Formats: sequence, C-alpha cells, structure tokens
Amino acid sequence: MARIREIASGLQFPEGPIAMDDGSVLVVEIKRGTLTRVKPDGTLQVVAETGGGPNGAALGPDGMVYICNDGGFDWMEIDGLTVPGHTPHSYTRGSIQRANLSTGKVETLYTQCDGHALKGPNDIVFDGNGGFWFTDFGKVYERSQDRTGIFYAETDGSMVKEVVFPMNGPNGIGLAPGDKKLYVAETMTARVWEWDVLGPGQLGQKKGVGGPLLQGPGGASLLTGLPGYQLLDSLAVDSEGYVCVATIINGGITAISPDGKKIDHVALPDPLTTNVCFGGKDMRTAYATLSGTGKLVAIDWPRPGLRLHYAA
Repeated sequence: MARIREIASGLQFPEGPIAMDDGSVLVVEIKRGTLTRVKPDGTLQVVAETGGGPNGAALGPDGMVYICNDGGFDWMEIDGLTVPGHTPHSYTRGSIQRANLSTGKVETLYTQCDGHALKGPNDIVFDGNGGFWFTDFGKVYERSQDRTGIFYAETDGSMVKEVVFPMNGPNGIGLAPGDKKLYVAETMTARVWEWDVLGPGQLGQKKGVGGPLLQGPGGASLLTGLPGYQLLDSLAVDSEGYVCVATIINGGITAISPDGKKIDHVALPDPLTTNVCFGGKDMRTAYATLSGTGKLVAIDWPRPGLRLHYAA
C-alpha cells in the first residue's frame, strides 16, 4: 500500500477533487450538497451550496467551477461506510451548474439536451477550446436504470449536444495529452473506452464488422477491461498518458498505460475510492477521495500528473 497522507476527514461522500495552486483542494460533498474547500491544514470551508447531488467538478476558463449535479441519492450506512443507494423520492432532475468561488452563487446552465432531461451528470473535463465534455451516469431505481451517454457543451449555456448514446453507466471522463483522445470509464462493466478527438464535440469512430451492435459505444475502441469484480469511477490522466481510474471494491487507483498493455494498481484503504486528481508544485501528488470513510488523502505518484486546462 502506498504511503498515505490524510488531508481531511469528516467529509460527506467527497468527490470531484480540484487541486488549486494555493495548496487547497476543492471537493464536492454529494451527501451534504456543497462545494467545499479543503485547506492544507485540513480545515473545511463551504464555498457554495449546490443542493441535489454535486458530483464531478472542474475549473472553467472563466475561473468558475462547473459541476455535474446528479440530483441526489438515498444513503445507507453499512459496516462503517457511507454508501449511496437508489434515487430518492425528492429527486427532480440532474443538471450542469456553475459556481462562483468568490460569491458562492450557483447558476444552473443545463437540465436537458434536445428535449431529453439530464438524469445524473457525473464527471466533467474541459478541452483547450473552452468547451467541456461530461458523462451522464443516469439514475438507478429498484427495477430499472437509465440509458445515458456522453455530452459536449459550451460554458455560456448556448449549446449542449449528445455525442455518444447509449452507454452502460458512463462515469469518469478525461482527455489525453494534447486533447488527442477522450477516455470514459464505465462503472459496472469495469471498461475504459477511448475515442480519437477530431475537434470540439467531435469524436472519430472505429470501423468494425457487424455494424454498431458489434462495436464499442459510439464507435469507441476498448483501452482495457478489468478482470474480476471491480467497479470504475472517475479518472485523471498523467503526463505520460496513463489513464488513472479510481477503483471501487478493489479500492485504489488503477493506472492504465496509453496502449492498454500495462496496468498498475495502487491500493487505498477504502473500497469506495471514487476520484483522483493531480497537484503540487511538480504535479506528483495524487489526491484521492475515499468517499465511504469521508476522507481526502494524498499519495506520491511515480509520474507527474497532466496539468488540466484552466487549472488555478
């Protein structure tokens, strides 16, 4: 197990970490419905009240934090772990929100695309053109689950489009160095898919036999599929192009080489390890959210992380 430095505890199912240049880390607290700043000494400061279930988060070109809000969960406490459950009766919709770090004001940018409601937006990444990709995991009910996909949107609320549909619970999303590829992790299948990025909101499709039924979603190529019972959550990419995916059940971070041939696993002490981001002066610090136990931790990473567009 890696040497772990605990940064903060007492968080209410943290996800969506953003490492800031001042040494603090922004996280969302899904159960609490907040965007929260974790200071280097572990002090917690609520930055914004989002309501619902804030999930993935990213800094945009305007310095605002863009948030995937999944609309919330029912919650359970099992063996000392906080665990999300089914969709609550209070659920109304999912959305993309924008939070002002200075004032705490939260705006809703998108709640639907082409007449279809956003169900459970999950993770988000900005490209160098100022737009953002996001996944919609959907919502899970007692006897059904939403069919969802991958979207691309502009920050001014003027455009959101569905780029890939359908997928089976798309979760983590990230871009390769130079924005050359888009990666998406499917939770329940433990698969990581990849596409060539042709331009803002445009993906190349792998041609294969048998038509769409026998191809990856949206013409994707399979980077890897993990064996056994493992679930995948959010991801980050490091400077050498390794796709670093937070792994549930087999709690930790799974690092997959750009060609998919090498897979390393860094174990962490929470089966609900959900998110990872990179920060620090040399970008060699990996911050991970241990959501079941409500902690933010840091570990040294063998390669520098990839600095995100608009990081601050």
